[in-house]
Amino acid sequence: MHEVAILGAGELGGAIAHRLAARGVVSTVCLVDGAGSVAAGKALDIMQAAPIERFATRVAGSPDRASAIGAHIVVIADHAAGGEWTQEEADALLLLKGLSGSKAAPVILCAGAGHRELVERGAREVGVPRMRVFGSAPEALASAVRSVVAIESDGSPLDVALTVLGIPPSRAVVPWEDATIGGLSALRLLTTPALRRIEAQVPGLWRPGPHALAAAAVKAIEIVLGRSRQVMSCFVAPDDSAGRRTRAAAFPTRLGREGIERVDIPTLNTRDRVALDNAIML
Repeated sequence: MHEVAILGAGELGGAIAHRLAARGVVSTVCLVDGAGSVAAGKALDIMQAAPIERFATRVAGSPDRASAIGAHIVVIADHAAGGEWTQEEADALLLLKGLSGSKAAPVILCAGAGHRELVERGAREVGVPRMRVFGSAPEALASAVRSVVAIESDGSPLDVALTVLGIPPSRAVVPWEDATIGGLSALRLLTTPALRRIEAQVPGLWRPGPHALAAAAVKAIEIVLGRSRQVMSCFVAPDDSAGRRTRAAAFPTRLGREGIERVDIPTLNTRDRVALDNAIML
């Protein structure tokens, strides 16, 4: 049984497999793609790097989706032929249905920048439990914003703490009241012109590239497997229980062994609350 199966041996899928193996997060990873020779070739390439990079994770490649059965986490990435799995593909929805209906239903991590709607349709139309499917791409955007803040404050991205909500690129919301730089309020350290420059850059930071997306996906896997207790920004499927229909959107999310443990929505000012509501309401 593979601990993590990655569906898609494209650039993103390969980057996730390599990063996951190099960090020693799990003992086995399986790259699954209809182009079996590509999946096997990438797996072999990663394994050949093991003695140099000093990791012992076993990476295998397979053309058979049945190889993903039994994995605790299934990552949906991109096709070897190019392009992410998308919500427009009936095949993708059937895949989600098959995964959620298996005897040991996995946590489903949608790693692509274009996977917000796949998360939404998977929960709403296919019936995947909304707490067991999520997207990790918003954390890559949050990381990019932290880097821009670090440049503006002449500091390190490691000292910047902030999150991203909403629907990028144009409807992303950064709750600045909760953002900090070196433990101090970002609003105290950044001038109004600096904040405006940062906010003007946010839409242009989307879509993140494969390495940023892979880093976000591996961070999520580490949290799910108990290697970390960080909160990260994820695409979360809509909750229709309150009687209103909303879109899947990015929220600060606490992950655990079964997927999403809870969604933490920070206190928002009136402007940000209106912006978030406008982004998610159908």
